[in-house]
Amino acid sequence: MDNPILKKALIPFFLITTLLFGFNANSKITSKQNNVLVFSATKGFRHASIPDGIRAIQKLGIEHGFEVDAREDVNTFTSINLKKYKLLVFLSPTGTNVFNDSQKQALKEYINNGGRFVGIHAATDFCYEWEWYGKMVGAYFESHPQIQEVKLNIVIPKNKMVKGLPQPWMHKDEWYNFKSFNPAVKVLIKADETSYQGGKMKNDHPVSWYHEFEGGKIFYTALGHTKECYTDSLFLNHLWAGMKWAMK
Repeated sequence: MDNPILKKALIPFFLITTLLFGFNANSKITSKQNNVLVFSATKGFRHASIPDGIRAIQKLGIEHGFEVDAREDVNTFTSINLKKYKLLVFLSPTGTNVFNDSQKQALKEYINNGGRFVGIHAATDFCYEWEWYGKMVGAYFESHPQIQEVKLNIVIPKNKMVKGLPQPWMHKDEWYNFKSFNPAVKVLIKADETSYQGGKMKNDHPVSWYHEFEGGKIFYTALGHTKECYTDSLFLNHLWAGMKWAMK
């Protein structure tokens, strides 16, 4: 381009283009559709590991190209607002009657319209009064013994959500016994109750599962009680695999 007048005329065009679209072809452009809401409101027991979980998910976001919006305000749950999120992650929320009727309806509409949901640990210790939620997340917490190392068996070893996990997987955590288990879910991992004290599910003890529910995609892991989980590469790979499946 040898014409100096034409060069000067094009300079403002290039400046505006760079501001609007970004000059670096390798930079990541994150759409609102890649936003992930991490919700961790508590009206019951509050897990000390929640901040560790948020940081771990934020790190996954940096590594895999999504934005993390960590909130505890139930007013986030409106039909319009939830449309911004590719995925909802319920990180150990606790309590009953946390949502009002309109907030419950917003969550239900989100799932029914193809929403994606990941529940971590105490996501099953939540909304006991709402039968729909229990079926969606897959079960309700009933009790747990002390923290201890447990042998985990991979039920569907060819499933991508458990790829790379050892068989068996020895993991130290807090182990929920469940009630109101939804038999329609697909179980990925079970705890071997002969390997620890306090299991009450007759050695048929799911700890991670997934299913498609009323238009949405649901993944749950009972792991994630301890702070140490959120620096454990095996647990983080397990969590990311579930998030990735849900987000597709």
